[in-house]
Amino acid sequence: MVSETNQYQSKNVCVIGAGPAGLVAAREIRKEGHKVIVLEQNHDIGGQWLYDDKNIEGEDPLGRNPFLKVHSSIYNSLRTQSPREVMGFTDFPFSTKKGRDMRRFPGHVEILMYLKDFCEWFGLREMIRFNTRVNYVGMLDDYGVCGNNLKWIVRSKEKNSDKVVEEVFDAVVVATGHYCQPKLPSIKGMDTWKRKQMHSHIYRTPEPFHNEVVVVVGNSFSGQDIAIELVGVAKEVHISSRSLDTITEGFSKVISKHETLHLHPQIDTLEEDGRVIFMDGSCIKADTILYCTGYSYSFPFLDTKGMVVIEDDRVGPLYEHTFHPLLSPSLTFIGIPKKVINLKSAIEKLVDVYNINTL
Repeated sequence: MVSETNQYQSKNVCVIGAGPAGLVAAREIRKEGHKVIVLEQNHDIGGQWLYDDKNIEGEDPLGRNPFLKVHSSIYNSLRTQSPREVMGFTDFPFSTKKGRDMRRFPGHVEILMYLKDFCEWFGLREMIRFNTRVNYVGMLDDYGVCGNNLKWIVRSKEKNSDKVVEEVFDAVVVATGHYCQPKLPSIKGMDTWKRKQMHSHIYRTPEPFHNEVVVVVGNSFSGQDIAIELVGVAKEVHISSRSLDTITEGFSKVISKHETLHLHPQIDTLEEDGRVIFMDGSCIKADTILYCTGYSYSFPFLDTKGMVVIEDDRVGPLYEHTFHPLLSPSLTFIGIPKKVINLKSAIEKLVDVYNINTL
């Protein structure tokens, strides 16, 4: 039986990731009297909101490496899908500030500024080791498998050196996000198609697609945003969607205003000569295929002896998407759910960004 003194003694906790989830987790854990170290692979806080257009040239265009060079999937023109009033932490409102982006659906720079304000206000930066990538997290065998007594080995590497640091923690919080590891469809001919293929993970601006015929695969928010942006520079833009029934009236009006923007069903086959054949039999010749097909959960550093698994795009078994029944509270996941924006907010953003009357 654990004594009351031991149960509430201060623990050494490692938080992996200094994005929104990692920052607020670190604050709350420190508030409870525990010692916290945050390991962040980038040079600053923000996680997904730390825009990176400098390292994409060296990235695999389809993002098939388990350890990617670029973490952020933010493109330059991205604006939030949710209004700012629902995006802030409950005790630190996401208020407008004079001289900054005051729009209700602000751009990504404003989100990063808000997170920096949060970090400075609560003095979180002193807990963070920047430019430090976690390569391995595993159970310390001497302690057996029991969440209350378990300890964790964490190996990390400084980005600019070969120095590997191995530490033991009482608990580990995984807050690495879920919009980094590209998810790709399985399309006949995809591996032999000779022209350019890339995932939206490394898309930043439309200029590289000047005068090209581009197929955008996926009709979610990023697919719509990028397709509309490409219309201004590309020769033709073709959106391929698994279900045409999901096209909103507002987006249909956007498509109708552009002669070079076309809608197609799912791709059936890719031919080596550049042809893209759709399920309805229609066909075009394309220069580039841009996959806006979402992201997969990925924890390449985590070794739980098979106790935490990713199956059918779900991490489990986790209670409340956070706690493993055997490994908690020593191992927790923060920010796992992929929350989908409600239709009302999506329409409001469409009106705000593209000035479309959806009534």
